[in-house]
Amino acid sequence: MIVSVSAALLLAVVVIVLLRQRTVGIGSALACSALGFCLTSTGIAPAIETFLAALARLATLV
Repeated sequence: MIVSVSAALLLAVVVIVLLRQRTVGIGSALACSALGFCLTSTGIAPAIETFLAALARLATLV
């Protein structure tokens, strides 16, 4: 749970930075957010969580 909250905060910061630099438009950011919400309700959600947990474990080794 802590990893998913940290990942969500990190991704939110990335989106905010991209919006402020005008690299990504508001519509694109909203579409990406909607896609994330849709993915959490599908069968691929456990695979995404496993992948993010593996990345977190890899980051702690470095």
